This record gives sequence, C-alpha cells and structure tokens, in this order.
Amino acid sequence: MMPPLGALRVFEAAARLASFSRAADELHVTHAAVSHQIRQLEEWFGRPLFLREKRGVRLVPEAERLAEALSASFERIVAETEALKRRTKSEITVACIPSIATRWLIPGLGDFLATHADVTVKVVYAMAAQRLRETGCDVLITLGADLSDGVLCERLFSRVNRPVASPRYLERKGRLDDAERIAGADLLHDETTAHWQNWFARAGVHVTAPKGPVFQDFNLLATAAIAGHGVALCPMEVCRREIANGDLIVLSETSVLEQESYFLISKASRQKAVTAFCAWFKDVVDPRSDL
Repeated sequence: MMPPLGALRVFEAAARLASFSRAADELHVTHAAVSHQIRQLEEWFGRPLFLREKRGVRLVPEAERLAEALSASFERIVAETEALKRRTKSEITVACIPSIATRWLIPGLGDFLATHADVTVKVVYAMAAQRLRETGCDVLITLGADLSDGVLCERLFSRVNRPVASPRYLERKGRLDDAERIAGADLLHDETTAHWQNWFARAGVHVTAPKGPVFQDFNLLATAAIAGHGVALCPMEVCRREIANGDLIVLSETSVLEQESYFLISKASRQKAVTAFCAWFKDVVDPRSDL
C-alpha cells in the first residue's frame, strides 16, 4: 500500500528545502498544512522523518533515500507532462520576406490564431534568396519558387510592378499621366535603378541613368512613396491595400517584372497545423477576397 501522494509531495519539498516554511511557500499552502501532512506521513511509517531544529528541519538518515527517489520521480513527471503539453499544442515557424510579413501575414495573423487556439506561430524574417531547407522552418513565404525535392510550392500572386505615388506628392508635383512626365519626377528605387530603366524602355522613353535614392528594403521604399517623396515601382498585389485605400495611386498600366511571382512553400509531408496555416494564408492573399 502506498502512502498519500499529496503527503509525499510535501515531504519531498520539505526535505529538499530543509524547511517546512519554504516548502509551504513553494507549494502555496500554509505552514500548518505542511506540518499536518508530515505528521500524517510519520504516522503512516510509524517513525519520525525529520529532526526538528531551531533553524529548520533535517531529514533522519533513514529517510534520505526516499527523498532522493521522490525528487527524481517528480522531476521526471514534470518533464513528461511538459513534453505532452508540447505535443498537444502544435508550434510552427514561418519564415517570410519583410514586404509580405508587414502587409499580409502580421495584420491577419490574429484571425488565424483565434480560430486555431492550439497552434503557436513563430514568425521570422526570410531573405529573398533563401529556400525552405536553408531556413529550417515549416513554412516559407518568399519571392521565387522553390523546386527542391520534397517541397510543396504554391503560387500566391504575380510580382507585376507599376509606378505609384501618393496623393500628397501628386498635389505638389502635378499631372504624371504619361512616361515623359514620370521621367521628370523624383524616382524612388528598390535595391537597383535597373527596374526603372527597364520600365522606361517598355514605355518607349529613353532614360539612360534614372536618378533618385535607392532603398535596400522594399518596406523603406513603400514608406518613402506613401510619405510623398516621389514615384516608386511597386508590386501591385503586395501593395493592394495601399492602392485600395488611396494611399498610393497607380500612374500607368505599363509594367515590369510580371514574369516573377511570390510563393507559399512548405514540406510536402506537412503536419496538420501547417496545412491549416497554408490554407488560411492563401485565402487571405487571394485577389478575389475582400480587403
């Protein structure tokens, strides 16, 4: 027959801490409750388990092995319960390039978590050139396809870029409704001036060396455009909300980079939580969905 488990838990704490008071604090009970449980256990064994001293308590030698066994057992119980909790609550890591993270992933993430309370999502930045295997993550949202073996690569939308500017800039600058006028505007560049050069070639305007600041990160470029610093070539689908809200105005239908796309990438053999996340995110960015 085994003694009461609650009394054994109290005994283990008191033995480890060498104090009834400290055991009471750790277990969130009163000193009297600890003393009562220890007395019950001593009655069960028919012998004292502690030597009461002025500065605390000390185990009798015969009880030391029991205390050691209980400490090891309780540590293992705690470890196993934590492991079970982790297995029950799914955790997925999503690597996402900044432009998509700030405009689509993070604004809507609360809706996914509200309907999937058992899933924990960790979001990390991804570099555009990274592939899924390199990130070590469950999901990768990026520019460009990943054709590696064992990978599921789903297209989200095109990277088609067109010139945009804020209403504030247009009020100050005037009409920019053709390529010649755009060539005379303050041009903003995303990593390179080559995109603008290609755009002007498409529009039939000869511009050899487009001037203007170059931004390393698209979020910086978009912020500058919305703030009214000039005209930027922006991916229409990435900036869909800013365009719909009137923060950015499309100046021309001439486009570049339409052959490139953004993709949602995951392992082909993916867990249930990853499948749910991918289905949710595809619905969020679907051009047919409401903004």
